Amino acid sequence: MHRILDHPAVAEYERVLGRETIKRAINAVFDRARFSLDEATLPAIVELVIADLELRSLRGLRSAINATGILIHTNLGRAPLAQAALDAMSDLGAGYSNLEFDVDAGVRSSRYERVNDILGDLFDGRDALVVNNCAAAMMLVLDTFARGKDVIVSRGELIEIGGGFRLPDVLERSGARLVEVGSTNKTYITDVQAALTTQTALLLRSHTSNYRIEGFVHPLPGRELAALGHRVGIPVVEDLGSGAIVDLTEFGLPAERTIGDALHDGSDLVVFSGDKLLGGPQAGIILGNPSFIARMRSNPLLRALRVDKMTLAALDATLQLHRSAESRRAIPIYAMLATTCDALRLRADAYVKAISGVRCVDSRAFVGGGTLATNDFASVAIALPAAHGTDIARQLRRASRPIVARIESGTILLDLRTIAPADDAAVIATVRELIG
Repeated sequence: MHRILDHPAVAEYERVLGRETIKRAINAVFDRARFSLDEATLPAIVELVIADLELRSLRGLRSAINATGILIHTNLGRAPLAQAALDAMSDLGAGYSNLEFDVDAGVRSSRYERVNDILGDLFDGRDALVVNNCAAAMMLVLDTFARGKDVIVSRGELIEIGGGFRLPDVLERSGARLVEVGSTNKTYITDVQAALTTQTALLLRSHTSNYRIEGFVHPLPGRELAALGHRVGIPVVEDLGSGAIVDLTEFGLPAERTIGDALHDGSDLVVFSGDKLLGGPQAGIILGNPSFIARMRSNPLLRALRVDKMTLAALDATLQLHRSAESRRAIPIYAMLATTCDALRLRADAYVKAISGVRCVDSRAFVGGGTLATNDFASVAIALPAAHGTDIARQLRRASRPIVARIESGTILLDLRTIAPADDAAVIATVRELIG
């Protein structure tokens, strides 16, 4: 054991994994090879231990480079944060803060006040609440307003999100009863009217963020649903999911329903994610009618779902950047969307000159994160030589800083739209090391 622990190749992992983890890895190798250890040489055992340690190090949470061309990649952490958000987290996390303290009055205050102020500025004075993700936001809404009562939803909007979580299951878990109306491809306001009873608590509109139904269709219009809800006195909630805060057509993309659209149509509450098109940290944001927000603030469930100071710091800094189109470009998602293909080709030249056999090719990128699921847009990628095969993708993932590429028709592509320019040198060095 001591000879293996002191071996230089094994000792290198101590800083990353710790000595106790290395001991467990050695014992695991001993357990697997206990019947042949007498015949095994020290170098052979060390090799097995290093292989085990390498796998353990890969399982740890670490920074990675997204070369897939999917901007909001759920498996890779969704939206990267702006530098201002990272700085805010560092400043606030390094010591104490006024998280729930009014420094002027010297009394306790709400942790949500500061974020509420800027959300109100951005969205016509609407009140807001922040919880730890969008699913939690929907759970809080349903628990507050619809426990033991009916929620009307169009059959065409009974979505399933990542991880197999389905809207009907969320409603059931909250204690609400799902009332389906319309058909998969067509739902009219008359379908909703016919389903109204004294037990109806909410009218829910769910954004079909990760799929599209096309052809012979009639989606339930948000404005009509809101108007009906106001006439009969039933709150209308819209789960917008992707959290589009601006019109994406300015980036040459198809129109995506925005938070402002939903509020303008008359939805009483709009629920959306903080780590998608908002470009901030993981959070679920509920925006809308102050009296409804006040009811949710008094729900004991809120304490279990609330966010910490780091999330609030990052969210506040991100929202500040949304005050103008110019400052918004400091948010990585919007910097990626705004980058032209000509600019990407200039970066691609450095790859082609530095790495033998690679090519610059036209590519197609995706927004991701359940946004514009059926639409892609122009990008530029580096195609690795076919002679190295697809196993190179695995080798890239096993680099000291993993590089996650895209395999398309057997070709390994490194899409430059999602590789930060500051990471170009690191990617070039890693690829050169692997393929020469």
